[in-house]
Amino acid sequence: MLIKGARQVGKTTIVREFARTNYPHFVEINFEKDPQAKEAFAGSRDAKTIISRLSIMGYGPFVEGKTLVFLDEIQSCPNARTAIKFLAEDGRFDYIESGFLLGINYGEVSSFPVGYESQIQMYPLDFEEWLWANNISEEVIAQIREAYNNHHPMDDFMHEQLMKHYRTFLIVGGMPKVVTTYFSNSDFSQTLRQQRLIINNYRLDIAKYADKDKARAKRFFDAIPAELSKTHKRFILSDLEKTGNMQKYGDAAQWLDDAGIALFCYNTHALNLPFEQYKNRNLFKVYLLDTGLLCAMWGDNIQWQVLNGDIDINEGALTENFVAAELSKHGHTLHYYDRKSRNELDFLIREEKKVTIIEVKSGNDYEKHAALDNVLDEQSEYVERSLVLNKFQYKQHNDILYLPLYMAMML
Repeated sequence: MLIKGARQVGKTTIVREFARTNYPHFVEINFEKDPQAKEAFAGSRDAKTIISRLSIMGYGPFVEGKTLVFLDEIQSCPNARTAIKFLAEDGRFDYIESGFLLGINYGEVSSFPVGYESQIQMYPLDFEEWLWANNISEEVIAQIREAYNNHHPMDDFMHEQLMKHYRTFLIVGGMPKVVTTYFSNSDFSQTLRQQRLIINNYRLDIAKYADKDKARAKRFFDAIPAELSKTHKRFILSDLEKTGNMQKYGDAAQWLDDAGIALFCYNTHALNLPFEQYKNRNLFKVYLLDTGLLCAMWGDNIQWQVLNGDIDINEGALTENFVAAELSKHGHTLHYYDRKSRNELDFLIREEKKVTIIEVKSGNDYEKHAALDNVLDEQSEYVERSLVLNKFQYKQHNDILYLPLYMAMML
């Protein structure tokens, strides 16, 4: 199994926990902490040779049928990625690989283990997992699911409590170390400090791995909060420099995408499937992988505004980023609709064989959605559902469902 994902989303921790509860023996090899381990994978691809080399380096014990071998930071050892096929064929031990930037160094991997490797993309906690962390019972989550599936409001008290959890989640986010810090320390400044450490570590990764694109990748990354705060939220490369375009910034954008730090939402000019056929790669919005990190990058005590009920800050960018992240965590690719700068819709996802439209409203005027109304008047035959996510209770008007924002976890 290969676990992909951004730095510090908890990949290493969860593999260790899985090994602790399922295997008598666990061998962990981190190619960044121990660069010498790469030598075990140089030359011969023979499984017995590789295991012997690792054993003589002090890794082990390797007990047949009872050992999980964890190859961490595998992006730093392309030969190990190639060798997985032969290690899997050998069959004596189980393997988990983990890393990030795995799309960047694909040219260095001489042969991918096609058919021998299952892949999982790992993200920060989603809102349902945040509720677990708050000891919210499965019974409550089942009530949310039942209300979502059967189209009725939550109990008013439950709704208010869930919105409080939602607002707290916006500012804390789902990075595991940040969540742990928040629950173990009543001083929120410690939570904010942990968020800023992660942001700085991402900047260090850019400096270390982005090679010739590091200056542009850093400029791109640092611009995400400001670009999201604009009314129309589309990421404008000429805002970074007058001559900015995809020819200049395409590699930097790809780096941030592969690193899992940024979530790209591409324009589609038609309500038709498949989205890829109508995608414009030159028009896109960029969200951060985590709303807590986004708040930390904004600064200005935004956290206190959100906790006090103001989720409409910065043109509603925070709520829109929350929905983008939830959709990504649940396996959706991100697309927005805009045709000739008319009738822009926040998100499109595929449900059944049609398109579901998702509009995100953070303010009190959530029933005003001229773009959605126009599209439904003109192209309703392509639409499966129309959803408006907002801070109020469920209701339905005509063919539009109004759902509380926390129900994004059900999409």
